[in-house]
Amino acid sequence: MTLSRRMAEYAVKVKYEDLPDEVVEYSKLCILDWYGSALAGKDEKPIQSILELVQEWGGNEQATLITGGKSSIGNACLVNGASSHIVELDDIHKSSIIHAGTVVIPAAAAVAEAYNLNGKDLITAVAVGYEICYRIGEAVSPSHYYYWHNTATCGTFGSAAAVAKLLKLNVEQTMYALGNAGTQAAGLWEFIEDGANTKQLHTAKAAYNGALAALLAKKDFTSASRILEGRRGFFNAMSEKYNTDKITRNLGKEFKILENSFKIHASCRHTHPAMDCVQTIMKENSLSHEQIQNISIQTYQTVLNITDNPNPETVYASKFSSQFCAALIAIKGSASLIDYNEEILQSPEVRELMKKVTVVADPYYENAYPEKWGAKVVITLNDGRTFSEATDYPKGDPEKPADREELIQKFKSMTLGKVWNAEEHVQAVLRLEKIDTAEWMSMALGEEQCKQTQ
Repeated sequence: MTLSRRMAEYAVKVKYEDLPDEVVEYSKLCILDWYGSALAGKDEKPIQSILELVQEWGGNEQATLITGGKSSIGNACLVNGASSHIVELDDIHKSSIIHAGTVVIPAAAAVAEAYNLNGKDLITAVAVGYEICYRIGEAVSPSHYYYWHNTATCGTFGSAAAVAKLLKLNVEQTMYALGNAGTQAAGLWEFIEDGANTKQLHTAKAAYNGALAALLAKKDFTSASRILEGRRGFFNAMSEKYNTDKITRNLGKEFKILENSFKIHASCRHTHPAMDCVQTIMKENSLSHEQIQNISIQTYQTVLNITDNPNPETVYASKFSSQFCAALIAIKGSASLIDYNEEILQSPEVRELMKKVTVVADPYYENAYPEKWGAKVVITLNDGRTFSEATDYPKGDPEKPADREELIQKFKSMTLGKVWNAEEHVQAVLRLEKIDTAEWMSMALGEEQCKQTQ
């Protein structure tokens, strides 16, 4: 039996009634977190560029755009997928290295709205989509991640699986959806060298391509049956090492969405372990950044590959700079959405402290990655005293969870100035299993509400 068939059989079999209560509740928190991130990002320039393009294209009014109004399913995937990724507060799964919310939920929400499906259908599809993309991501990580952005590549399978579930495709059709998702999977890390807008295109296209694959499968548009393990398939073409056991181990016996992590700081997740340590040292010892002689960060190699940037030139690039993020949290004590701005980027005290930050790979953390995303920080003061802190898990991981109330407060913080009554939006998502998706969309993403908040 091919891996695609195994996953297709799983996706077809799962029903809402099979989901444990904790999976239902966790899935709603994932949807809430996605929604807050999407609202927070909707006015950013790259998102407006995508919006202008889809408006030029036009499209049937099938699904709501986070920016206001309606357009086609495909256009909604593009706008809503991009918008939810840009402020760097979207969810993450450690061992697969995927931000599933930004690709699975935009596609699932657009299709569920267009096809008049209910909240239970959407919740089930989200849980299935997360399951599929996380398993594929685990199978190819970490080698795949050096060149390829897992959210863009593996995430495409997740959006396809979610939409296939919503469309009630059979096993054969779901295999087609996965096969054609895989042949579209792309997203290279080279954009990080320039701090370019491409990262938003990754999530936009992963949502779009997955939806496209599933919608074509509904019309019996065929695909490769061994897209993962075939000799010219995804694994062999795009990974130095892969583990097929990760695809099927405990499939149907567990729900990987429960392994999802939520961001607290508004930056690349790879910066968070060290940031947590800096924050703890500074707070517990009542230190001032003026006392610091140097900050030493010991962590895993991927942190250096992605975030070793001692001189970020834009606010967006600063979110991918371990040096900047460590300096920021040492000075401000926080690294929320409003803490990342042009003024703080150019601040002389931040720039000076950044020069005192060193980042090196350590075998302990390298060997533990990607199951653990850890770091050790040593801060040496001008008077010679040293303080150290280490963690295997940043805040927001299941091992150090952010509770429901913290995530609600995060949503309200992200949507400040974006919605009139954040509590109404929270409650709409938290009762999603009791309403139709279209009702939630009209309430949470409706045109009039968006117009009022602009």
